[in-house]
Amino acid sequence: MSHPVSGLPVGRSLLYLVVAGIAWGTAGAAASLLFRVSDLGPLALSFWRCAGGLALLAGVLVLRPRRPRVPHESRRLRVLRILGTGVGLTVFQSAYFAAVEATGLAVGTVVTLGAGPVLIAVGARLLMGERLGRGGFVAVGGALAGLAVLVLGGEAAEVRPVGVLLALLSAAGYAAITLLTRWLGRQGASGDSLSTSAWAFGIGAVGLLPAALAEGLVPHTAATGQVLWLMVYVAAVPTALAYALYFAGAAAVRSATVSVIMLLEPVSAAFIAVTVLREQLTAATVIGTLLLLGAVAGLALDEARGAAAAVRRRREALPT
Repeated sequence: MSHPVSGLPVGRSLLYLVVAGIAWGTAGAAASLLFRVSDLGPLALSFWRCAGGLALLAGVLVLRPRRPRVPHESRRLRVLRILGTGVGLTVFQSAYFAAVEATGLAVGTVVTLGAGPVLIAVGARLLMGERLGRGGFVAVGGALAGLAVLVLGGEAAEVRPVGVLLALLSAAGYAAITLLTRWLGRQGASGDSLSTSAWAFGIGAVGLLPAALAEGLVPHTAATGQVLWLMVYVAAVPTALAYALYFAGAAAVRSATVSVIMLLEPVSAAFIAVTVLREQLTAATVIGTLLLLGAVAGLALDEARGAAAAVRRRREALPT
């Protein structure tokens, strides 16, 4: 089956999302390795990721067929979409890399990706009046319990509160982007996702440049080849490629399905953290992780049930 808007077969769209989720899960691992073999900081790494992603996405935009501008999008909404996405993406990526540096790949990724959907659900309820539902409240409670177990039950050497706070800041940036996109979609101003991403990476690169210069833009290392390879990988695979695949796949799949598939990101990151980076996971870390991931899955299932109920109501309202 093909989606009528995107034209992509659903099976290929699901494959795109799976690859994107796994690729995103490797970004933090590459950052951890960079932090180990060089003095590159999280803000400088975020700058290079934005600059590299911008260069690669600009090439894609130049090569693909020209698309007409969205007719119903005003200049004010277009500026809001570009600036809001750029600022949110900058906070999301920079705080995430800082969280990975502070508290490790597994915990930083799980908190960011587990808290993000919960913040989105709460923000949509408070700012846009979306119904949270019983399942949503249970999921929010599960996420809060998971965070509490991670912070209070984890050993200080494995779970650092400052790293958890940075991960929550990253999740807030991610949630802000999603809520802005959802609100603009209601206004009929969704725009072109690849073009928006390119602009967002440009804004991120410009905004991060002063901080990256202060932190140290060029890394000092004895493993120059490894550092260059890792930086190119971060810009190419979990940035330009993963975002392109995500946008293409998400256009043909329900958002609830997307949320569940994107759980591959924290799962793959945790797997890499344990098997490759030799991070230690305590029982509290495992329990907190399961509670967070279960909360995201619960939100997705609640959304799927709500969407199915809405379809049934529309069908029942049709004249027979």
